[in-house]
Amino acid sequence: MEFYLTNVPGSQYGADKTAIANQMANNNAELVLLNGSDTGTPAVNGGQPLYQTENVVEGSTAYINNDYDNHRDAAFEEILHMVHDTGIGVDGANTLPGVLKTTYQKEIRRATNNAKPTWDSGKGLWAQNSTNWYNELKAENSLTQEYLASVIDSYYGYWGAWTGGTGGMWGMYVAKTRDEIKTKDPEGWKLVDPSNLKFFSPWITYTARIDPTFNDTFSLAFNAAQPYTHKSQYLLNAQLLGNLHSGLTGNDQNNRLTGNNGNNTLTGGKGNDVLVGGAGIDTAKFSGNLSDYTINTDANSGVTTITDKVSGRDGTDKLSEIEMVEFKDQTINLL
Repeated sequence: MEFYLTNVPGSQYGADKTAIANQMANNNAELVLLNGSDTGTPAVNGGQPLYQTENVVEGSTAYINNDYDNHRDAAFEEILHMVHDTGIGVDGANTLPGVLKTTYQKEIRRATNNAKPTWDSGKGLWAQNSTNWYNELKAENSLTQEYLASVIDSYYGYWGAWTGGTGGMWGMYVAKTRDEIKTKDPEGWKLVDPSNLKFFSPWITYTARIDPTFNDTFSLAFNAAQPYTHKSQYLLNAQLLGNLHSGLTGNDQNNRLTGNNGNNTLTGGKGNDVLVGGAGIDTAKFSGNLSDYTINTDANSGVTTITDKVSGRDGTDKLSEIEMVEFKDQTINLL
């Protein structure tokens, strides 16, 4: 929820989301965290439910293995429903006051109408073969909420690793990835287009706290050989938890990577990164030879700044609580 309510500078509707948050409070927005899984029978009256099996932690077995059958990560969807219903606002019957009901919601409605099934005067981009479900949504006036959630899930990579069929959201939505949204659902793309920001950030801005059982290098860079990176490629910040000697690899953005109590290896990659080792003997890794970099340590803060002389490669990284620096040709001790 913090992510959805974080301001998106330069966006048309999300540059200042204070009014959205206040409206949610005025509407008594409530997220209900429940044990177990969704059985289809409402467990509570009122509030937006989010079940234990739907709340998947980055770096957990379910996250790494993309366990759609038993632990489909529905947090982005369910929390978005709450923000949409109680903050953004929905037009029509059975709705609450909303800040963007007459602006952004109009655009969401337009995209929904364009994408809806052909048998309901749409283009069949969403819910084409889900007649009963669609009609239920239409009767309760929640078509736009479910359509937008399908777009957002694919936008942030949550269906990129799904091999059960084409498209996203169990095949109910035509697009599985950002590229597919752009080409297959242009009206939906207008709602999230990074070149014309509306409300949503292109990057996930919260700090992903990696499951303490994870014992490998967690990557924020897309790698087709690691299907979980369909999701993690949009993260900006990650923090290892626990005591295992695991690692983090950044993407081409400005990342903040933080270690745990073990001996960690942190690789910022492109962009200007902040690398914080924490406890243990930690290593920052760079792609070039030592002579390709300038290294300066601030005597007061203890922060070491390493700048790559090669443009467009490792950028300028700031290191703290890092004991070792590994270059292509040698490793040096910062202590």
